[in-house]
Amino acid sequence: MSVVKINVLTVPAEQREVLEKRFASRAHAVENSDGFEWFELLRPVEGTDQYLVYTRWRDEASFQAWMEGPMKAAHQGGGAAEGDRPKPAASGSTLWSFDVVQQAAPKNA
Repeated sequence: MSVVKINVLTVPAEQREVLEKRFASRAHAVENSDGFEWFELLRPVEGTDQYLVYTRWRDEASFQAWMEGPMKAAHQGGGAAEGDRPKPAASGSTLWSFDVVQQAAPKNA
């Protein structure tokens, strides 16, 4: 079964729009990665300042290949000089990892 990676990003209220725009500008960056299955950016509704970045992968190796290739390049500014990179929108980040052991889909889908 698949693996799920959830990046928990602590985002101050004044940086929410910045974070969402950055994700929107890279909306298709992950979609062509081998083993990629799903992505969602989840905005907190109440009681927290943590966004969840949900990705699902065929296996751990697919995720690691993306981390070492496209993701690493995107977060290094795509070759931009150090002074040209924008300040991070998140003030903290934690990665949660899960194996999918059960799943369900709507019966009429």
